[in-house]
Amino acid sequence: MLAIALYVLGALLLVVAAVALLVGGTLMLFLPQLILGGLSLIVALAIERWRYKPVSIAPPDPRWTDTGERFVDPGTGLMTAVYFDPAKGERHYVGLPGSNTTP
Repeated sequence: MLAIALYVLGALLLVVAAVALLVGGTLMLFLPQLILGGLSLIVALAIERWRYKPVSIAPPDPRWTDTGERFVDPGTGLMTAVYFDPAKGERHYVGLPGSNTTP
């Protein structure tokens, strides 16, 4: 829900920048801040969605090794196991079935 509100805020900043470009006048003073603010907000949200993937239920490939780390994922409430791929240096988070801790 917060991400949607921030996407809307970024789009609103870009719309105001477009209006400032069309109208001119004193709004032109804020044009760089509006464009940079709107674009940086939208790009940051897109990177966050791409970088932080949700917890998976399916087990990873055999090349992944279990690190022994366990934690409760705050988003899903699942006990989560951490796997590591030594070839790429990536981590993979797998929700353990039957471990839903949310009431």
